[in-house]
Amino acid sequence: MTNTALPPVADAKIWREELDQLRKREKAATRELDAIAAARRRLPMVELPDYTLTGADGPTRLVDVFRGRTQLIVYNHMWTDGAEWQCGGCTGYTSQFTRLDFLDSYDARFVIVTTGPIDEALAYRDRVGNMMDWYSSSDSPFAADVDAAPDSGFAVNVFLRDGDTVYRTWHTNGRGTEQLSHTFGLVDVLPWGRQEEWQDSPSGWPKREIYSGWLDSEDIARLYGRSE
Repeated sequence: MTNTALPPVADAKIWREELDQLRKREKAATRELDAIAAARRRLPMVELPDYTLTGADGPTRLVDVFRGRTQLIVYNHMWTDGAEWQCGGCTGYTSQFTRLDFLDSYDARFVIVTTGPIDEALAYRDRVGNMMDWYSSSDSPFAADVDAAPDSGFAVNVFLRDGDTVYRTWHTNGRGTEQLSHTFGLVDVLPWGRQEEWQDSPSGWPKREIYSGWLDSEDIARLYGRSE
């Protein structure tokens, strides 16, 4: 891509002074995120029914999805039954998570739950090269009960297990899921940022339609999985 839009050029002293001013705002944002995380740890939780999902080995109680761990993060993946390619945003987002063993040290797991039939879901996971464990809630009200009903979108939900009882502790969707992603953090530190129409950028900065820079499902399969 060729573009002539460039930031203004300054000497090192001015650049450092302006960076220091920006750093104050960045530090304030970090402290606010710390405060939000502290408030999140103080949220109440709600007890859930004894849901049964379907995994690669058949019906699985939600409590058993924890595999002995106490905490569980679930990405509720958008799904259309019978479609060759599922949501590009969800496919690209979850393709980031390739090394999750570090969660073992935090007594936690991270899995995907979709409303699609488990056979379709597992075949799609392999086609796009996804590395996570997938489960289906197609025979359960689980998805609707955690704000991720069929045809309604995607979400992240977090759960805590106490013995055989499971509690829901946190939920987000939309741009709230960005905090779990490294993709946008990396792109946002680039001089041109995401280059999407909605963003506040200097005059002349490259702009394109929202989502148009994202990899689609076929791209993910070609890069990481099996596209045939």
